[in-house]
Amino acid sequence: MPMTWPILCAAPHRGMFAAGMTQGLLIMALWLVDLLPRYGGVSPGLTFAPPLPPAWFHVGWLAYGMFAFFIFGFILTAGPRWQRQPDTQPRVFRPALMLMAGGWLIADLGLRLPALLPLGLLVAAGGWSVAALFLWGLFRRSPGDRMHMGCMATAQTAGLLGLLAFAALTAGGPAELGPLVITFGLWFYLLPVFLIVLHRMLPFFSQGVIPSFRPPRSDWALYLMLGGSMLHGLLAWLDLSAWTWLVDLPAACAAFRLTWLWRLRESFAARILAVLHVAFAWAGAGFALLGLHSLMLLGGLPGLTLAPVHAMTVGFASSALIGMASRVTLGHAGKPIVGDAVMWACFWAMQAAAVLRLAAEWRPALNPIAALVWWLAFAVWAWRYAPAYLRAREDGLPG
Repeated sequence: MPMTWPILCAAPHRGMFAAGMTQGLLIMALWLVDLLPRYGGVSPGLTFAPPLPPAWFHVGWLAYGMFAFFIFGFILTAGPRWQRQPDTQPRVFRPALMLMAGGWLIADLGLRLPALLPLGLLVAAGGWSVAALFLWGLFRRSPGDRMHMGCMATAQTAGLLGLLAFAALTAGGPAELGPLVITFGLWFYLLPVFLIVLHRMLPFFSQGVIPSFRPPRSDWALYLMLGGSMLHGLLAWLDLSAWTWLVDLPAACAAFRLTWLWRLRESFAARILAVLHVAFAWAGAGFALLGLHSLMLLGGLPGLTLAPVHAMTVGFASSALIGMASRVTLGHAGKPIVGDAVMWACFWAMQAAAVLRLAAEWRPALNPIAALVWWLAFAVWAWRYAPAYLRAREDGLPG
């Protein structure tokens, strides 16, 4: 095993994706343990009660502590290519990885020893800062795609602010920081990042699969969707959820329009492409459900509770994660970029998890079932792809 560490640190995605897989399996397992007695009436023989409100734990650990590893693994790999710059150097991605992974390890231990929580989150924020500063440097010095990189660096900065607020909250800060942590984590960071990535990459990938595909001009659609996400978060934080439809529905129209123009049906010619197209279709559905929820509140009805949010986080973000991370893993392992039966099955299991989680708003007993399906889909996918991070590329190239 003496070569394991050098290989794991040979490229940005390797260690970041491995850490994200580890964190995702751990956190969703703990979440399942928490859900079973609450909704399933079953005691798994273990107990887990996070030392902070469950919603804060759930969003904080997944957005900042699981998804973030995959996001940085991807953007530190693809970002320089967007900007026509040299690959990210080890002096950038190794400190970012070590600080983020070490910080979240401390934070995980802090679930049992709460005094460690702010320390772990601050250490992780240090690694996040290294990567975010690098992205801003790419934006400033490059003649390449400044729109997507500028949006990405802005979203990463918002995520860093949310993580710092989370650290302050766990250090005894006011409870008002809790909703702010969720607002930044979901609406200013997680969803914008996936919207930016798919808007940048889906048309490019589609050109090689869909005959006569010509990417439409759609910069305005990206701005509309990003504005919809961030303004939704701001309005909800201000307790104005009955008015978010004003931004949700235009964003839904923009997303649905792109789904149509990007030719979702024809993407099924290649599984690795279809995964990303279906994931993006969830973004339109999620914005539409958010708008419907808001209109129901405006009309004095109960609304759709958290169903629209999980359409975005499970249907959209989790599905896109499988698609993008699979593609990067295969391409940078020197293997053909082809979605095999395992990836395809895991992806559809994630779709089932999304539908179950939406249905759980009206049948709460489905909550632990949805979490279990999510965990199993993610675990099998991780089992299939994780070994690539510990092996040299099959084509003999560096990275």
